[in-house]
Amino acid sequence: MFCQRHAAEYNQGWDYFAGLDAEEAAEREKSERQTHEGFQESAHYGWAMSGDGSRTRDELRALELLGLGPDADFDEVRKAWRAKAKEVHPDVRPGDEAAAKAFQALQLAYEVLRQAEDRREWKGPGD
Repeated sequence: MFCQRHAAEYNQGWDYFAGLDAEEAAEREKSERQTHEGFQESAHYGWAMSGDGSRTRDELRALELLGLGPDADFDEVRKAWRAKAKEVHPDVRPGDEAAAKAFQALQLAYEVLRQAEDRREWKGPGD
């Protein structure tokens, strides 16, 4: 095995087309050049929302808790969270232990989805 410097020295004098005339060398280069003609990107790579399988299991559970489907955008998440949180907020239902637990679960679901949205925005489309 050569180190990079010795491999560069070894390859410097090597001619892939040695022994071929110009026409043969051009024909070989053409035949060995790889193109991607005839190939098309699968349609599911172009999907923009969670229908492409980009939602994690935690995100899907959070969406389910909020009563939303896997393709819900963040505006829908925010609206559903506000509506449900108002129903079980500790200020609205003081002393209700079940409502407090439900509110905590909604807070956690919202936080999971907010962080996922932040990651998507940071990453950007097509990255």
